[in-house]
Amino acid sequence: MAARIFTLSQVERHRSKKDCWLVINGRVLNVTKFLKEHPGGEEVLMESAGKDASKEFEAVGHSKGAQSLLRKYQLGVLQGHIFQDGDSEEVAYEEYSENKAEMTAFVIKHDRLSKFLRLLLEYFVPFLIGASYFCYRYFTRAP
Repeated sequence: MAARIFTLSQVERHRSKKDCWLVINGRVLNVTKFLKEHPGGEEVLMESAGKDASKEFEAVGHSKGAQSLLRKYQLGVLQGHIFQDGDSEEVAYEEYSENKAEMTAFVIKHDRLSKFLRLLLEYFVPFLIGASYFCYRYFTRAP
């Protein structure tokens, strides 16, 4: 497997909630999908978006489980970084270029029925129950 090599300036371009990258211990991570799942909240990750967050990551004292997640979200490595603790597997590296054609997909979601049902359940059913109550009170009142 060939891993990509990124420069810090390439990582800095990805600091929005829809495209969030950061660097931890020389690993370039795409944490966009992890923002909502992060136990400390997405704000913590957004503060370090587009930057080297190694010091912040180590200062918090993450668990082994958190450290193993790094590989799951890893896109490549930071250019010039040397792995010292044997943390990295032997991998062939290739230069990253944003000009390469990337695969895209168009997903069609058929959720119009669910929107209608949600609208029905959230608004119409409570309205119908309230209207039924007032009709009952109106027709059963004493003359």
